Amino acid sequence: MSGRDDIFRIAGARKRDPAVDAWMTDKPLELRSIAQQWFAQMRQCGDDVRELLHDGHPTACIADAAFAYVDTFKGHVNVGFFRGAALADADGLLQGTGKSMRHVKLRPGERMDDAALSRLVHAAYADMRRRLDAS
Repeated sequence: MSGRDDIFRIAGARKRDPAVDAWMTDKPLELRSIAQQWFAQMRQCGDDVRELLHDGHPTACIADAAFAYVDTFKGHVNVGFFRGAALADADGLLQGTGKSMRHVKLRPGERMDDAALSRLVHAAYADMRRRLDAS
């Protein structure tokens, strides 16, 4: 994160990154479908959303400012937010104790409040849009 605006910036994001699509096809089916669903939500937040693989996982950005990502693990998917600590989380979905980042763990077969997670995805986008507009 840059000290001046506290925004995590990553060079190289573009409208549609073939490496992200390749990543989505290289995971166990159950995990892949969860990751695909939530990354699609990130892509649909606005016409200015860009993407790339960062540290090996699909990351959604506005220009070069990262706002969310998905990642798979052995038995779950994380939907993560670079400025998640600043997001309102009335439904208590966010996990993590870092200074800025938070995530939601999704496991195959477990129920998730899709509407609440969708609100978080859109809130992360809107929060980053405001940060960029203010900087």
